[in-house]
Amino acid sequence: MPELRKDPVSGRWVIISTERALRPIDFKSEPQEIKGSFCPFCEGNEDKTPPEIMAYRERGTQSNTKGWRVRVVSNKFPALRIEGNLNKHGEGIYDSMNGIGAHEVIIESPKHITSLTELDNKQVEEILWTYRDRLIDLKKDKRFIYGLLFKNVGLAAGATLEHSHSQLIVTPIVPITVMHEMNECEGFYKYRGRCLFCDMVHQELSTGSRIVLEDDTFVAFAPYASRFPFEIWILPKNHSSHFENLQKLETEELAQVLRTVLLKLEASLEFPPYNYIVHTTPFILGEIEYYHWHIEIIPRLTRVAGFEWGSGFYINTVMPENAAEFLRNVSIEKRALAVPS
Repeated sequence: MPELRKDPVSGRWVIISTERALRPIDFKSEPQEIKGSFCPFCEGNEDKTPPEIMAYRERGTQSNTKGWRVRVVSNKFPALRIEGNLNKHGEGIYDSMNGIGAHEVIIESPKHITSLTELDNKQVEEILWTYRDRLIDLKKDKRFIYGLLFKNVGLAAGATLEHSHSQLIVTPIVPITVMHEMNECEGFYKYRGRCLFCDMVHQELSTGSRIVLEDDTFVAFAPYASRFPFEIWILPKNHSSHFENLQKLETEELAQVLRTVLLKLEASLEFPPYNYIVHTTPFILGEIEYYHWHIEIIPRLTRVAGFEWGSGFYINTVMPENAAEFLRNVSIEKRALAVPS
């Protein structure tokens, strides 16, 4: 029997319809074609990208040359541009403003790797630290309200270059998805006097059925109303509203949790295309009690079609409890580090 579940964070209803699915083990991705052509992100091709905004480099090396470990550049084809004024204006019932913001690319390695999991925990930690540095820097610009960090892996997830990279788009408004989450969480806080995400962490840890892994600081679980098969969220166990407030030890632990979850997905689902998104609190707000930053990892194993677009429902063919149990039992010890060919 299908089941309707409501996501308490977004207010969205999801249809869990396992009768439409194969077994979890049968969710295999189509092999990703490795192109092997010229890559502007590889070390030695620094002049083929826009000038670097920041980089973690070996001592004594110069900007826009070899010697970097993580490098940030402007997107060559930006969704928003950093120069100019907002010029907010209206035309009758319609509102508009100039497309002002920032669109940056975080190049995660000088080597031509296609998966973040090919890096060790320390290297992933540097990537997370880069995320933090860029948010801290860009929030100083009073034109900007929100920073969305995201990663696209595989053609089906929107990646146009296979070299492992993340992106940051900073906007002058709060994205509608984040606004909906914050509104639901604020309403919960006013009614219960508690953070909804903190309650969610407590309940997931208490029941355990949707937990994929945890350590002292973070928990990764399949959300109760998962929109997609094998969707995973990572949350800090203790309340924190801003991702950019991460401290050194927290960043070390998050690097290990994130990398391990991705290794499990790759080992069990044969390197699926996926997106991950960091949802955090807008720049203009200080530490708040009702919203909790988190990472959403979305494997692209199914397609959103007419019903989903028309109704706002999602149909998920794998019970979150089954997905979590399956991933908990996946061993990553013997996983080959080579990407699929």
